[in-house]
Amino acid sequence: MDKKRETVFFIIWAQSLVAMMGSLFYSEIMRYIPCELCWYQRILMYPLVVIYGYALYKKDIRFGFPGLILSGIGILVSSYHYLIQKVPSLQSSGDSCGVIPCNTTYVDFLGFITIPFQALIAFLVIFSLHLYLIVQQRRV
Repeated sequence: MDKKRETVFFIIWAQSLVAMMGSLFYSEIMRYIPCELCWYQRILMYPLVVIYGYALYKKDIRFGFPGLILSGIGILVSSYHYLIQKVPSLQSSGDSCGVIPCNTTYVDFLGFITIPFQALIAFLVIFSLHLYLIVQQRRV
């Protein structure tokens, strides 16, 4: 694995680690109670730290393949969660989510950056960079 691909691989792992630490910051430091969809996003994000950490250690993108699947599903869950928060006609469907309604917005930077939006960006970065590495590997 050349230095450029190894750097991209490290960025994927670092992105998953930052996302995990961010979610723990919101729940443990800021005391925001995660809703049901937030828990699903955590279930999809947390293993990525281990999966990509091991793949980075082995320097082989093939070990990270489960991460591609998890991040792809994470994109769908985060998109749905974000739509529940931001689209008025979907907000009523977020009321029935567990103890904390899924349409609860703890963070709203610049009017559009919410916690599900941050998770969506993290999943998109991980997924797209993983695809980039796969394309680069096939060119060699």
